[in-house]
Amino acid sequence: MTRINLLPWREHRRKEQDRQLISIGLGAAVMMVLIVVYGYLHVTALIDEQNRRNDFLKEQIAAVDKEIAEIKEIEKKRAALVARIQVIQKLQEDRAQIVHMFDDLARRIPEGVYLSTLKQQGQSFTLTGTAQSNARVSDFMRKLDASEWFAVPDLDIINVKPQGSDRISEFSLRVNGEVKTPTPEAAAKLAPKS
Repeated sequence: MTRINLLPWREHRRKEQDRQLISIGLGAAVMMVLIVVYGYLHVTALIDEQNRRNDFLKEQIAAVDKEIAEIKEIEKKRAALVARIQVIQKLQEDRAQIVHMFDDLARRIPEGVYLSTLKQQGQSFTLTGTAQSNARVSDFMRKLDASEWFAVPDLDIINVKPQGSDRISEFSLRVNGEVKTPTPEAAAKLAPKS
């Protein structure tokens, strides 16, 4: 009988299987390294792109912040200008008002009453002067109370002093409260005719 030795064939097949296994392992390892390198490069590229976007956004935010600061500065200047315009308008209104008030005051002073000083503090006026009698001071106060431009006269002090053969009354009174703004008809009546 012939004998066939199958050992080298099996050993050869086993070596071939080992070589294939090593080749597959090496191929898988190379493939994994390539996948990891690709993943690393891809993620790095994504991070770089996002950093570029972030830098662009930071530049745009800085530009917008600068514009916002300029807008706020312009708004402050505008508010200051509006305040100045309002002050100028108020002064323009008060300029005409004080003329009307002095005109009305001159019309309301009765005969025998003489003013020596007029002081203004805010909306309060202090009038001092002399009168021929206390009755003339009372008449002056009634006329001020009826005025379109003055409100609530209040007598501070009145002193009667002899002056030669006559007696005079020195007085000080305040026109308290806000100055009444007259109606347009009353202001037109008081306006000087040109």
